[in-house]
Amino acid sequence: MGVLIGVDPHEATNVVAAIDQRGELVGQENFPANREGLRALGRWAKRFPERRWAVEGAGGIGRPLAQKLLASGEQVVDVPPKLSARVRVLSTGNARKNDCLDATFTALAALRNDRLASVQHEDGLEGRAEILRLLTERREDLVAERTRALNRLHVMLRDLLSDPVGRQLSADAAAKLLRRARPRHPTGRVRRRLAAELLRDVRALDRRIAELDEHIGVEVEASGTTLTEVFGVGPILAAKIVGIVGDVGRFPSKAHFASYAGAAPIEASSGEVVRHRLSLAGNRRLNNVLHMIAVVQARSDPCGRAYYRKKLGEGKSRKEATRCLKWRVSDAVFRKLLGDLEGFAPGAS
Repeated sequence: MGVLIGVDPHEATNVVAAIDQRGELVGQENFPANREGLRALGRWAKRFPERRWAVEGAGGIGRPLAQKLLASGEQVVDVPPKLSARVRVLSTGNARKNDCLDATFTALAALRNDRLASVQHEDGLEGRAEILRLLTERREDLVAERTRALNRLHVMLRDLLSDPVGRQLSADAAAKLLRRARPRHPTGRVRRRLAAELLRDVRALDRRIAELDEHIGVEVEASGTTLTEVFGVGPILAAKIVGIVGDVGRFPSKAHFASYAGAAPIEASSGEVVRHRLSLAGNRRLNNVLHMIAVVQARSDPCGRAYYRKKLGEGKSRKEATRCLKWRVSDAVFRKLLGDLEGFAPGAS
């Protein structure tokens, strides 16, 4: 019934393609990604009284358009770029692509997959997930900036002092070392002045990260998530997980979630030989978070440590045992997220 309008969004343009229920192209157009272009897109879409929208990357570059369509009462689903690319290759048999083809194959991907996530208003569950994603990504930027500043400071101190400088350098430790430096030559004095500036930068970044951690903690508590009940998950990791995953309801099972996280091994059997190999697919940011939780559980959690040692006793290597524990962590995280979704009431504080 009706048509499905696929959208290939860009910073300057939005390319759309409408297909019917048989997958036949019934309309195609290119609109500027501005206010006038959005009005023109709305007028163009009215020729199809019954319509649905499929936006490629509705959680990324397609977010502004997807939210505007949603606000105007349209039905919108999010098509992952990898899915539309896979449909393009399977449909054409080659890597030929352009914006018009991308919009068409985005619509075809949505037509052939009824499990795609519907785009939600940002004032609900998706909005809370987006807030946590923005805050954690900002924190990652600040931590990376602090690491770069500390690395430069480490080099400056190493050149100023004859003694070796420890690898784990903090602002307080750097300040003590800097006080010992008494350069006599102009080059050394410039180096010391620059090191003092770097030290001030590090202290300022420390304060900003601490303030952001407090803000993230407040938002995680307000979200009502139970992820922090999982051993090894604090407010920062909980915020990262919620921000990355978004609506967990789009995963039909814990196996699908583990596959998305890259925590489930891939079968590589042949004949009578049954074996599995490490999955390098999935969301690597989420995989990294699950890995950190697994490492903490293997070290400090009685249940996690017992499971880890059990796998070692079965003949698995340390890496393999950690991967098994990571898969188990993935299942626990999925259960918590699913419970949070079932207990979420829109508009609740």
